[in-house]
Amino acid sequence: MSQIKLSNVLGFAGYSGTGKTTLLKQIIPLLKEKGLRVGLVKKSHHDFEIDKPGKDSYELRKAGASPVMLSSPIRRAIITEHDVVRERSLAEELSFFDHTSVDIILVEGFKLEHFPKIELHRPSQGKPLLFPEDPCIIAIATDGKLPVETELPQFDINSPIPIANFIYNFLLYHGTN
Repeated sequence: MSQIKLSNVLGFAGYSGTGKTTLLKQIIPLLKEKGLRVGLVKKSHHDFEIDKPGKDSYELRKAGASPVMLSSPIRRAIITEHDVVRERSLAEELSFFDHTSVDIILVEGFKLEHFPKIELHRPSQGKPLLFPEDPCIIAIATDGKLPVETELPQFDINSPIPIANFIYNFLLYHGTN
């Protein structure tokens, strides 16, 4: 497997319920307004189906085809059944991503992997902070006062514009290639 360049990959890490998806839904349009082509990798801890029983693609996949590509003038989806059930690394998943079609790849999840991340933290959840143990965290978005001091940039989790500006500047500083 080739080494994945992480200069245009930025993660959002936090415990379940911190609002990662909610914040990403607000940030992505802001980054697109700045002219960025945004890709996304979202880790799921659940089994999921993207097509439905009765559809040709579903039936062909269940018959044993893997991967299955659905293609239309509007979109493409590739469904691959894994022979072995195990967690995949971010680098492994990114190796399937077309890096030439995006300026930045945002990642939801994979919080234990080593790549640049913004931590989302809600003190009301009573969960520990990630940044003291993760040197890859480059900023924190929170809705309260942190219980420890840090020199990391801090943002209001409910104000997506400054976070989008930070991401844009991060991308400019670190470059895409």
